Amino acid sequence: MKMKQWLAALMTACLLWSGWAQAAAGRLVILCYHEVDKTDSGASDPFAVDARALVKQMEWMRGQGYSFVSLQQVLDDRAGGKPLPDKAVLLTFDDGYRSVYTNVYPVLKLFQAPAVIALVGSWLEAPEGSQVSYGDGVAGRSKFLSWEQIREMRASGLVEVASHSYASHLGVLANPQGNLEPALTARAYRAGGYESESAYLARIRDDLRRNSALLKARLGAAPRAMVWPYGSYSPQAAKVAAKEGMPVTMGLGAGINDRATPLSSLRRVLLDANMDLADLAYQFKQLNGWPDGVRPEPSRIMHVDLDYIYDPDPKRQDENLGRLLDRVKAMGVSTVYLQAFADPDGDGVAQALYFPNRHLPMRADLFNRAAWQLQTRANVRVYAWMPLLGFALPAGHPLAGERVLAEQTGGAQAKVQGYARLTPYSPPVRQLIREIYEDLARSSRFGGLLFHDDATLSDFEDAGQAARQARQGQGLAADVAEVRADPEQMARWTRAKTALLDDFSMELAAVVRQYQPDLRTARNLYAEVVLNPDSETWFAQSFDSALNRYDRVAVMAMPYMENAADPKAWMRRLFDKVAAKPGALEKTVFELQAVDWRSRKPIPTAELAATVRELNTLGARHIAYYPDDLFHDQPRLKAFKRVFSLTAHPEE
Repeated sequence: MKMKQWLAALMTACLLWSGWAQAAAGRLVILCYHEVDKTDSGASDPFAVDARALVKQMEWMRGQGYSFVSLQQVLDDRAGGKPLPDKAVLLTFDDGYRSVYTNVYPVLKLFQAPAVIALVGSWLEAPEGSQVSYGDGVAGRSKFLSWEQIREMRASGLVEVASHSYASHLGVLANPQGNLEPALTARAYRAGGYESESAYLARIRDDLRRNSALLKARLGAAPRAMVWPYGSYSPQAAKVAAKEGMPVTMGLGAGINDRATPLSSLRRVLLDANMDLADLAYQFKQLNGWPDGVRPEPSRIMHVDLDYIYDPDPKRQDENLGRLLDRVKAMGVSTVYLQAFADPDGDGVAQALYFPNRHLPMRADLFNRAAWQLQTRANVRVYAWMPLLGFALPAGHPLAGERVLAEQTGGAQAKVQGYARLTPYSPPVRQLIREIYEDLARSSRFGGLLFHDDATLSDFEDAGQAARQARQGQGLAADVAEVRADPEQMARWTRAKTALLDDFSMELAAVVRQYQPDLRTARNLYAEVVLNPDSETWFAQSFDSALNRYDRVAVMAMPYMENAADPKAWMRRLFDKVAAKPGALEKTVFELQAVDWRSRKPIPTAELAATVRELNTLGARHIAYYPDDLFHDQPRLKAFKRVFSLTAHPEE
C-alpha cells in the first residue's frame, strides 16, 4: 500500500474509533430493583431479589470494572461537567420497601455505592399499624420505609429520593369492559365516558405536586426525579413532571442510556427474582453489544382483523376476544398487527373506528380492550393497524369530497386505483387525520403503528385541485397529462409523491409518540416495489425510502395476489431482492397470505408452513401472515405453530 493510501486508511480508522469513543462516552446502565429480601423469608413477589444475590451482583459489576454513580454525577456529565466513568451504573429501588433500609442500605455503605429510591407518598403517610392499598390487595404499613429511615439514608449522602407518585401507583378503570390500566397514562373511564384531556393532565399535575410537597415537607427537599409507576409514561406526562421541578424521569424502556437519551426518558433494566449472575452478565453483554443496548430479535407476527372479534352482543364479543388471546398465546408469536378501524365489507377503507374519536363513527370501543389484553395476557407487542388516507367520512362532512382523483392523458376522468382515499394534498384533510391518530394514541396503549397498504398514489393520481396547486408550487405542470408527457417532470413528480406519503406517515407517528414514547413504525409495501424499483411510478412507494424511514417494512409477499405462475419461484426471487440490499433483511417483514382472495379459499396450512420453513432456512428475520381466522382454525394451529412459533418447544 502506498504511503498516502496507508495514511488515509489510518485517518479513517482513527475517525471511526473517535466516533465510537464519543458515542460510548456518557453511556449509563440504570438498574431497577424493587423488594430486596431474604430467600428464606417467604417473599412471593416475582420482582423480589434475594439480598445475598444483590451483593453478588454488585461484586460482579465492580469486578468487571463498573462504577456506581449518583444521579448528581449523571446531571454533571450532561451539563458538560465531569464526565461519567466509562462503565457507569446507577442503582434505583422502586416503591420504598423497608428492606431498602434493612437489606440494601448496609450493602450501599459497604460498596460506597449511591442509589435512588422512589417513594409513593400515600403509602408513607399511612399511620404505623394500618393497611395501605397495594397492587391488587393491601399491605401493612410496616412493609414500607419509615420517615426516620429515609432521613438517615439521605443524610449519608448515598441515597437520593425520587417521586413515585402520591397515589397513582395503581390501575384506573380505562374502558367500558373494566380493564384497569396505569393511572398516569390511562384516561379514566367514569360514568359512561372518558375524562377530558385537560382533566387527565390536571390529575397528573395534582398527584405529582402533592407528592413533591410531601417529600419537601418531610425531608427538607423536593425531588428532582420522577420514577413512573409500572414504567408507564408519556412525553406529555414528562412535561408535567418537568413543570413540577422533576426534569429527570425514568421508565422501563429497554436499552442503555447515552448523552443523546433525553433526561425525561431514561431507560432502566428491570431485575427480578429469577435473574442469576449468568443472566446479569448476558444482560450487560447485550447492553454493550449494540448501539442502543437492544439486541435486534426476529419476530413472528399475526395480522388480526378486529372485524372478526366484533359482535353487537358484548358478551359474545368478549368470548371472541378470549379465543383470540388463547390462539395468540398458543401460536407463540411475538407481535400482533391489530386492526384499529372497521372495514366489514372488506374494501380497505375505514368506515368506522374501534376507538372513540372526533370524526368517524365508533363501531365499538374495542381496540383499547383488545390491545391491553394482548399485551398483558399474551405478552406480545401490539401494532395499531391504521389507514393513512383511506377514511370514509360521514355523508355531509365538509371534507367528504376531498378525495384522491385520477386523470387520464387527454383530461378524461380515470378510475381511481385501489382504495378510495382522502387527498393528502389538502391541509384540512391532513389535520383531520392527525386528530384521528391523536385520538387513537390518547385512548389506548400500544407499541407500534402499521400503515395500511392504502398509502399509494398512482401515476394518474392525484388530479384534484389541491394536488394541482401543489405541483405548480413544485415547478411542475398543474395537469397530470402534461406531467406525464415530460419524463423529467414525471420523475420529479413521482419522487415528490413518495416523499409526501412518507413524510405524512412520519408526521402521524410523531403525533402518536406524544402519548406512546416507545412507538415503532411499520409500512405495508407492495411486493412489486421490491421486485421492480421502476414501479415506484405506479404506487409512489420506494423500498429504499421505506427502509430508511420505518422500523419495519412489511412487504406483501403474496404470490397469489400477484398472479404468480410459480409461487415458490416468485417467493425466492422476492427474498433474493431483499437480501441483496445491505441491512434490508433486518428490517423486512415477509407478510404471507393465508387466503387466496381470487378463489376465496384458504391457502393450505402445509403450503403456508413450507413457505415459512423455506424463509427460515434462507435467513428471513421477520415473518407475518394475514389474515388469521380463529373461527375456522386457519391456518391450522397444531400444524402451523411448529414452524411459526418463536418458542423453543411449542406446546402440543
